[in-house]
Amino acid sequence: MSVHSISNAIRTLEDLLNGLDQAYWEANSLDRKDFFYDLISALHAELSELNKLSVQDHHLAYESVTEEFRAVRPKLSRLRKLVDDFALRSTTAARLENLINQTLVLMGRNSTAP
Repeated sequence: MSVHSISNAIRTLEDLLNGLDQAYWEANSLDRKDFFYDLISALHAELSELNKLSVQDHHLAYESVTEEFRAVRPKLSRLRKLVDDFALRSTTAARLENLINQTLVLMGRNSTAP
């Protein structure tokens, strides 16, 4: 089990946020846009809390801060399985799949599956 630092977590979550934002704008239905928006909102909340930390603390082990972010784990797992259906462009789907895998690994040891 590897320990992820806060600075690594911030980079991973910002990359996922960018990927989800791209997928949001490519989505062709309101249901898909709402799905992506929910994930984006949770990531914004988590990153907002992490950005409040002192730079000196960025070497510490990452642990999810917000309940909202911990609650999106099932949705991320669902998106990983359906990424080809949810992301219209193949480059976006491949990027999202990689980013979701990284994020789930990041969340793995700190989250409890419902």
